[in-house]
Amino acid sequence: MTDLTVEDATNRIYESLHAENADIDTHIASLKAALAKAGQKEAVFDPAKISQNNRSGRKLMQAYFRQRGVAVKFSA
Repeated sequence: MTDLTVEDATNRIYESLHAENADIDTHIASLKAALAKAGQKEAVFDPAKISQNNRSGRKLMQAYFRQRGVAVKFSA
């Protein structure tokens, strides 16, 4: 696993979400490492870029990421 920025890791997650969650767990682990390196507590996602942009889709994404140790927040 290479050192990614939070932005790069987030973009890879967007790509994975649009590819039917291909390698999502690997990308979440990369995001978690990038967040720790940057000293950030939570990842911020743009709801317009996720495939399930409704309340249940966002809550499901938050729960899935939380189980893997990443807090998710959505931009306004």
